[in-house]
Amino acid sequence: MRMHLKFLVYLVLVLWVSLAQAGSYDDWFTAITRDDPGTLQKLLQRGFDPDTVDPKGTAGLFIAMKEQSYKAAEVLIAWPKTNVEWRNPKDESPLMLAALKGNLDLARKLIARGADVNKTGWAPLHYAATAGNVPMIQLLLDENAYIDAESPNKSTPLMMAAYYGSMVSVKALLEAGADPKLRNELGLSAVEFAQRANRPDVAETVAAAIRAKQPKGKW
Repeated sequence: MRMHLKFLVYLVLVLWVSLAQAGSYDDWFTAITRDDPGTLQKLLQRGFDPDTVDPKGTAGLFIAMKEQSYKAAEVLIAWPKTNVEWRNPKDESPLMLAALKGNLDLARKLIARGADVNKTGWAPLHYAATAGNVPMIQLLLDENAYIDAESPNKSTPLMMAAYYGSMVSVKALLEAGADPKLRNELGLSAVEFAQRANRPDVAETVAAAIRAKQPKGKW
């Protein structure tokens, strides 16, 4: 009889813990999407794992950055147990999303927590150049981002800026020392990226930078 009672008590405890965990799980991701830092803080203080993934396998910090739930992201970045270098299946990091969306404050905080400025493959600087965000480009360069970082197909930040970014971002990269002569695996240079995007002014700016590096009379 005693064994039977102990077993029942055990089952009740297991059920209670399971329900509590399930509730916390739902509350966690709801708080992230609603940008509710207070609820996240309470759950973290109760021991909730900050790197818990949703049913799609995505960690909370990445979701917060993607959804622009920046108050939630700030809580997660500040929490010492959060893995700020969590990557999605495309090898994107939270810092890359901060670079793409131009959030300088969170980018600085991610870097302070050890986010990799020079991750291999697509790097945060590629994303900042794609967005054409000069302050973000400058921040990453100040943090020793490699200016001619190569993507998996050897495209550089300058190429991304030439196709997607602003003219000022192209000029900023060139002035900071980006190599305008580099080509990717398809043999395309930043000039040809600009031409394919129908941006003749950008193509001429990059071409002028190439000419400036050549002996007179050559291009």
